Amino acid sequence: MRVQILITGAYGQLGSEFQVLEKKYQQFQFHFYNSRSLDVSSSISINKAFQKKKIDYVINCGAFTQVDNAEDQSKKTFDINARGLKFLSNACNSQGATLIHISSDYVYDSLNNRPLKEDDANRPQGQYAKSKLEGDKIIQKICDKWIIIRTSWIYSSFGNNFVKTMLRLGNEKNELNIVNDQVGAPTYAKDIAEIILYFVIKQEDEEVDSELSLLNEIYNFSNQGITTWDAFAKKIFDISGIDCHVNGITTEEYGAKAPRPLWSVLSKVKIETALNVKIRTWESALRDCLALLALKT
Repeated sequence: MRVQILITGAYGQLGSEFQVLEKKYQQFQFHFYNSRSLDVSSSISINKAFQKKKIDYVINCGAFTQVDNAEDQSKKTFDINARGLKFLSNACNSQGATLIHISSDYVYDSLNNRPLKEDDANRPQGQYAKSKLEGDKIIQKICDKWIIIRTSWIYSSFGNNFVKTMLRLGNEKNELNIVNDQVGAPTYAKDIAEIILYFVIKQEDEEVDSELSLLNEIYNFSNQGITTWDAFAKKIFDISGIDCHVNGITTEEYGAKAPRPLWSVLSKVKIETALNVKIRTWESALRDCLALLALKT
């Protein structure tokens, strides 16, 4: 019998990548739910989905990710990103399922100028960041079997994201003002989807020593390398052959409603060691995504 995997937020950036990968991973049977068919903030909605089938893994891609809007919609943000994880954890426990949850670099907010490790201090700023950390804590307290993956600067050929916005604006304008003092690494949603499924493969491997379980751990993931948003934009334009000048501005000058971490460089040593994998650079991943987007146009 195939491993049963339930995906929440199935039509977002990451959820859409799992739909593309479905044909590649024939050993898994995926069950895709969007926010209408499964409301992660509703225990009734979650229980209804679980009653229909026996689930082995839940990959929670559902989240409130509108960082600035979260400042004015605190209740909705916490309902989806935090409180709903109590219901999801309980549902997983009822079936012995493993919850794989996507968290955020926003929980750290550190300026130590070295790659952030999973056990570094948490200092979330803003409602979105605080809701993501609260969600992490709820899972660790309630869920029997879990994996939390903290990631940064996600983009994809699906949905709305920085890469697609730059492609649109770069073709519309001669110059753009882009923040230059936030440091991190972009994450191609396809790469994180592949890593998550590799977690499932490794965990399902009968040869895995129970003492070396991958479960009940937090892992950081992004593509390798370090950049800034303005340099990221320049690379997008360079690869795509777009003639658009980028002016670097500070976070303060940009004036976003919600605070953003100035340092989001994540250490991937733990995840690379646990899975025995080598994560590719953000430039390599970006080229693949841009090539795919070019085919879609």
